[in-house]
Amino acid sequence: MAEIGVIGAGSWGTALSLVLSNNGHRVTVWSILEDEIEMLCREREHLEKLPGVALPADIIFTTDLACTVWGKDMLVLAVPSPFTRSTARNMAPFVENGQLIVSVAKGIEENTLMIQTQIVEQEIPQAEVAVLSGPSHAEEVGRGLPTTVVVGAQSRAAAEQVQALFMNEVFRVYTSPDMLGIELGGSLKNVIALAAGMADGLGFGDNTKAALITRGIAEIARLALAMGARYETISGLSGIGDLIVTCASMHSRNRRAGMLIGQGYTMEEAMDEVRMVVEGVYSAKAAAALADQYGVDMPIVEQVCRVLFEGQSAKDGVYELMLREKKPESGDQDW
Repeated sequence: MAEIGVIGAGSWGTALSLVLSNNGHRVTVWSILEDEIEMLCREREHLEKLPGVALPADIIFTTDLACTVWGKDMLVLAVPSPFTRSTARNMAPFVENGQLIVSVAKGIEENTLMIQTQIVEQEIPQAEVAVLSGPSHAEEVGRGLPTTVVVGAQSRAAAEQVQALFMNEVFRVYTSPDMLGIELGGSLKNVIALAAGMADGLGFGDNTKAALITRGIAEIARLALAMGARYETISGLSGIGDLIVTCASMHSRNRRAGMLIGQGYTMEEAMDEVRMVVEGVYSAKAAAALADQYGVDMPIVEQVCRVLFEGQSAKDGVYELMLREKKPESGDQDW
């Protein structure tokens, strides 16, 4: 039995807490929101974000960050990506040398272009940092539906430790040394999912969705390879796997926000309606900046940014993509 602290009591943090508790570990969950902690203690259920999912009586919910962090065998950092840096900074005084922190948020920091694990390593240099990602909606994990993810770490031992703590008959965990590829796949797919949602909101069909998923993974792969990630990672669970589920699922907040924008909502109105952090909005500008920095063509990301931040209509964005110059599907094939 391990002692585990989960920092963040949203849908994903709560679902992962349930997985870890069901595996026999002692779990403490922190939230900065007193009302949220009071509700979780009283109801043993996250009424807003995971309704119907019962939480065991032995999971501890608290607003005491030091209590959640100090002396734990593993920490799971599950706050939304815009709050990773500030939360990590607050955690740092309580983290011991070599303590294992698993980042489970998905996003690229807009002003620094850093991925989540890089932010945590910068703010908590004494920690050993890992990342867990893949096609894994919290709503389904909370219900115990079979799910498969991947964990990346600098060392095989750290990755296998996380694998052992999380894995069970309905939550399968693979390991990988490619932390960069895992994070880029998980972050950039949210931007593509916004585009897929816009197409749904416009009333377009399966052909359009398939095109966005396929060309979207090509964009993600181009950037990831240019930055040093591995193609196998992008074609795996945290790349194409996560992209498929996020573009197609009713649970996807990015797809839902995109649908509303396709129906005529502004970006701000869509985010208010979804009532959860739409991480693709925060990653879109960073993705475009990285594409420019590495000289990579990412036309879907470019059009999403124009719709989100420049007032272009979603419909015009789709036609801009369709009417681009003629080119081969893959530029490195000989006739």
